[in-house]
Amino acid sequence: MERKVFHLGDIVQMKKPHPCGGNEWAVIRMGMDIRIKCQTCGRSVLLPRSQFEKDMKKVVRHAEGEN
Repeated sequence: MERKVFHLGDIVQMKKPHPCGGNEWAVIRMGMDIRIKCQTCGRSVLLPRSQFEKDMKKVVRHAEGEN
């Protein structure tokens, strides 16, 4: 299976929307765990990398300065 490519600051779409109704998330921390922040309400969630890669649908926008 191909690894999904994402970087710090990217806006990603997850398979399930947040309870507030938003489905765009900003990647704000990377490591063994990934912290994402809801772009609608501002809440952040910490997920294990394996769970994040499984639940991430696509990268909506790349971070500023990324190719």
